[in-house]
Amino acid sequence: MMEFDNFNLPYEHTGYFSTLVVDYISQSPSLRPFYTHSPNLLGIQSAIEARKSFDTPRKLLVEVLTEQYAGIDISNKTKANIESLLKPTCFTVTTAHQPNIFTGPLYFIYKILHTIKLAEMLQDKMPEYNFVPVYYMGSEDADLDELGQINLGGQDLVWKTNQTGAVGRMKVDKAFLQLINAIEGQIAIHSSGLELVNVFKQVYTLGKSIQQATLELVNHLFADYGLVVLIPDNAKLKSAYQSVVKKELVENFSHAIIAETISALKLHYKVQASGRTINLFYLLDNHRERIELVNGMYTVQALNLQFTESEILNELNNFPDRFSANVILRGGFQETVLPNIAFIGGGGELAYWLELKNLFNHCGIPYPVLVLRNSFLCLTQAQFNKMKQLGFSEPDLFQSAEALLNTIVKRDTAAMLDLTNELANCKLLFESLKEKANSVDKSLNDHVTALEIQSTKKILALQKKLLRAEKEKFQVAKRQISNLKTALYPNNSLQERVANIGDFYALHGKDFINLIYRASNTLEMQFSVLTIK
Repeated sequence: MMEFDNFNLPYEHTGYFSTLVVDYISQSPSLRPFYTHSPNLLGIQSAIEARKSFDTPRKLLVEVLTEQYAGIDISNKTKANIESLLKPTCFTVTTAHQPNIFTGPLYFIYKILHTIKLAEMLQDKMPEYNFVPVYYMGSEDADLDELGQINLGGQDLVWKTNQTGAVGRMKVDKAFLQLINAIEGQIAIHSSGLELVNVFKQVYTLGKSIQQATLELVNHLFADYGLVVLIPDNAKLKSAYQSVVKKELVENFSHAIIAETISALKLHYKVQASGRTINLFYLLDNHRERIELVNGMYTVQALNLQFTESEILNELNNFPDRFSANVILRGGFQETVLPNIAFIGGGGELAYWLELKNLFNHCGIPYPVLVLRNSFLCLTQAQFNKMKQLGFSEPDLFQSAEALLNTIVKRDTAAMLDLTNELANCKLLFESLKEKANSVDKSLNDHVTALEIQSTKKILALQKKLLRAEKEKFQVAKRQISNLKTALYPNNSLQERVANIGDFYALHGKDFINLIYRASNTLEMQFSVLTIK
């Protein structure tokens, strides 16, 4: 079993998370009107009580899951979890994410393991219930630019396909298979790297849909933990949400509700999603296009389609799978078909979920506990040793390379770089000059003040020049800091937002997944720096 050291620090100390996220974690009063349950055990219990009174379509859910898992080898734990969803005392802990190819950035792995860990903790704390971890696949997302690439070993690998529409409905083609060959060339030199490549070859076969391949891949990686994967792009599931979709088509109700919430949120925070008059797409084959109301007609301009109200409602009744909720209505669909009590998402996801409370209330759908997903920065032992050799600790790693070098120069230099005393003496000098000037002519006071400002600026500029000149003597430290920061923050971003699991799986195999599982928090919501030994 792999060993690791874990250092947790508040998200606000990293500098990578918004004020809204930091305020949510601290339970700031300014955000309290925008969610229903607090992210703690009392909030979970409150969410359970609210969920009990909602008629979740459990039988339909289990039927769909059984069909989706047909022909796939699943663990006994996953099978038992699917069956337990029929019980009125069973609830889900859910995370949602698009079907990024090859799992995309590392945080895809982190949020799933967080979901698993929280479900297990709740099971331990509340044995009278069952808690099932669910990955809800956002396979209707059409942003191929985001979902169709990974970064492996510092190299971007991009799926160049002419397919359009919902990425989950796209098919594995020859260009996709070429990506697997490129991955094999990078990581197959390691035994576990070859193992992962073989898994990719097994699940991503020519002609298979991306959503089906993603289901099989995620099942392979997490079935031992009992994870259940749901593909919501399903006519049966969407039939359970038809009343809300009909209401949106006829009344355009969501826009006004969201607009009111956004106006209140804007007083303190940046708004994440504003929505549209009709927050639905028309989903057909390789197209996912906006539905707009133009001169009384429901129009899908990209497909040159028009419907009267009766025609589009008839379309909804016959083909519910052709209607795809956007970000405003997607959460309501998720919470309708799942007996969910907690949703785990990133900072951006929490931001738009905080816009949805009144929308949920209007539709009579239970609102879940919101939990910020776990974040990790993974260091090798060598990187940890280099950090210590430079005289830094884990929180220092979130500072810029420039700030770290300044720290070393000021700490280790023999030169006198701090001109604080000189600035103080300068201030005293000009206070004396002001007294003398005022005794002669008070109109000279402004002139002396201007001279003081100019002098202070010049002393500060000199201090910067002294520091800059001294830095030239610390080129080795500068290079070491740069190398460490580049390795840990690819593309000047958090590691988890860029790197792919392939880099770590190749070296450690499934032990890496188990390591993240063991290091995962549940409701603590802190950033973790891991040193892998």
